[in-house]
Amino acid sequence: MNEFRFLDWNVYKDSKELVKEIYSITNRFPAQLKYDLGSQLNRSAASIVLNITEGSGKNSDKELNRFFNVANGSIYETIAGLDIAYENKFISAKEFENLAEKCKDIARQLGSFKKKLRR
Repeated sequence: MNEFRFLDWNVYKDSKELVKEIYSITNRFPAQLKYDLGSQLNRSAASIVLNITEGSGKNSDKELNRFFNVANGSIYETIAGLDIAYENKFISAKEFENLAEKCKDIARQLGSFKKKLRR
């Protein structure tokens, strides 16, 4: 499966796990927020994974880097959505800290990947 190289990347696997956890959390949101904040959180988390994979299919490191930058922006959007959820008591402090740490780790992995691309 060389053509789908992202399947072997830890950053892809970790991002997929983050999406799974966020889907589980947003599923518990009150009905009125499930389709507003919940949907936005789901989309921003999925965007991390999808931009990593889309970038992996591009023909140059420059293009891959661009998609990693978009994925990184989606990490920030996800953190902001989680912060809103936490401030409004839809998730616990522990859940927020756990998910924020996972986002930081994914951002670090993307940063490392980008440094390798520059070499």
